[in-house]
Amino acid sequence: MTTAFDPIDLGGQRLTSRVVMAPMTRSRAHGPGAEPTELMATYYTQRAGAGLIVTEGIQPSPVGQGYPDTPGLHTTGQVQAWRTVTDAVHREGGVIFAQLMHTGRIGHPSLLPGSLVPVGPSAVAAKGQVFTHEGPKDFVTPKELSETEIRQTVADFAAAARGAIEAGFDGVEIHGANGYLIHQFLAPGSNQRTDAWGGGTEGRIRFAVEVVTAVAEAIGNHRVGLRISPGNPYNDMSEDNLGEVYSALLGRLAGLELAYLHLVEGPDRGLTASLRKAWPGTFILNPFTYPDATGPDALKLIEDGSTDMIAYGALFLANPDLPRRLAAGGPFNTPDPATFYGGDHRGYTDYPTLTA
Repeated sequence: MTTAFDPIDLGGQRLTSRVVMAPMTRSRAHGPGAEPTELMATYYTQRAGAGLIVTEGIQPSPVGQGYPDTPGLHTTGQVQAWRTVTDAVHREGGVIFAQLMHTGRIGHPSLLPGSLVPVGPSAVAAKGQVFTHEGPKDFVTPKELSETEIRQTVADFAAAARGAIEAGFDGVEIHGANGYLIHQFLAPGSNQRTDAWGGGTEGRIRFAVEVVTAVAEAIGNHRVGLRISPGNPYNDMSEDNLGEVYSALLGRLAGLELAYLHLVEGPDRGLTASLRKAWPGTFILNPFTYPDATGPDALKLIEDGSTDMIAYGALFLANPDLPRRLAAGGPFNTPDPATFYGGDHRGYTDYPTLTA
């Protein structure tokens, strides 16, 4: 029987376990130019015992930023600063992928430089608010991307992926989930285009396919993962025909032989099973456990073959030595939601590890 603590090959890299640190926005890139800091290097190094670390979302371009103090991978300074993080993780034997996240219509002009405004597949505003340095602000109506701008955005993802490899990352995860730009193209509620990137299923999956293909060509398919969250209503998302759309997407991508598919699961375990069956490569599952955080019981999903790897978010945030704690059956530190976003080392690098 396969367990979470067995090694696995991921795109030619040997991982020591199947326990994944999920990407989590922490908004602590307080350095100049949206660059990661020494504190961030400490945070990731503390968690180098993960089979795989996937970083917080990193914007591939200035307009891709949707939250305060999130890091980028589109300048020379950012690439050099990330090298400090990856070198530190590698010294501890860890494997780390950079998550590339363009937030699209989720954000606010006050978070962007110059006269930039959030963009999206269509000029449809999301309901809700985003936190800014001036407090919460309503989402604005995004600028609809032109054909030229779509192609530039695809190129931005590829360039950021090349920057990630230059920065020492072992690979990248493309964020196609949680209501951000790629997800916005997949969903009819946010994508009302009638051109080649809209309309029916083939049009709506086109942008995701183009981004993944461009990134795979830029850095090698074995270094690329994709995260999806079918039916996730977060960030005012509205989707239909989930089976048809995501089966078509996976069908178009299966031949690329990517490093992995990372599923943020909804309440439909049947959809999970069908996507697992349709995907020919490594499958990472962030299981649906709402309203609770993913706990040790999720490890059985590896044992019963539901997934190859399990991604932990909040529990990894609060337990830097989580794989060791899972193997021992606990105990587990309790996450402090008040310190999830922004701030200093408190609730970030000060969670204790096991002493024996």
